[in-house]
Amino acid sequence: MVSSIERAARLRQLLREGVVLMPGAFNALSARMIEREGFEALYLSGAVLANSVGGVPDVGLMTLTEARDHARHVSAATTIPMLLDADTGFGDGPFNVARAVRELEAVGVSGIHLEDQEFPKRCGHLEGKRLVPVEEMCAKIGAAAAAKSSPDFLLLARTDARGVDGYDAAVDRAHAYVQAGADGIFPEALQDRAEFARFAKDVDTILLANMTEFGQTPYLTADEFGAMGYNIVIFPVTLQRLAMKTVQEALRTLRRDRTQKALLDRMQTRQELYDLLGYEMRSTTP
Repeated sequence: MVSSIERAARLRQLLREGVVLMPGAFNALSARMIEREGFEALYLSGAVLANSVGGVPDVGLMTLTEARDHARHVSAATTIPMLLDADTGFGDGPFNVARAVRELEAVGVSGIHLEDQEFPKRCGHLEGKRLVPVEEMCAKIGAAAAAKSSPDFLLLARTDARGVDGYDAAVDRAHAYVQAGADGIFPEALQDRAEFARFAKDVDTILLANMTEFGQTPYLTADEFGAMGYNIVIFPVTLQRLAMKTVQEALRTLRRDRTQKALLDRMQTRQELYDLLGYEMRSTTP
């Protein structure tokens, strides 16, 4: 397994070279496909962990152990850097956050982001969110920064302040979080292209843009985000949404036709799966 230290160093190098696209993996096999298709980094979404692994809504129900085990499987199947959504830190205080950093870094995670919502959290593109005090979030960030084994491990602070207290509050919190030890900022649910551009000018640090579907964020390309000054663009739920829509359509076809024959040309073949897994190579290796 490629270590967190190696992956984190590679991620820092990628950030120096340009904007980094991170599709969200929903399991180890999809993560392997992300790497196979030429992406140089991937994302592990908290929503996807809750939905695809736990079968539950994204409201803070998943534990550190579940996130760690999910990341371990993905890490073992890939070699590229991976950024993980650590939600509110898997606990209320700085000690929980510090433990999360140590546990996740140990299984190959090369960076995380922490958010400033109260527990239980809500999806960043929904109403009804509540924020923790700035001082509480800064204490978590400081504990996370102190717990890192590698200085390259990427610590991003997500702020949901735009949808709660307005744009200026999001900027103020971002500056406080960088001062507390965050390597960069994830401004959630900015409203339009102009706000994204304005935020990049107001907060001069590593920036992450969340290009999720059906939310507040307009559909901008990674190159457009990069031109504004964003360093990372995540596509957290894209693959899960596509996969689940295909699963639904296939099940309806199977129930109607009582055979899968009409679906064959839409499937990954046995050989394609074996190629992705390196199955034949593994089976013949002494």
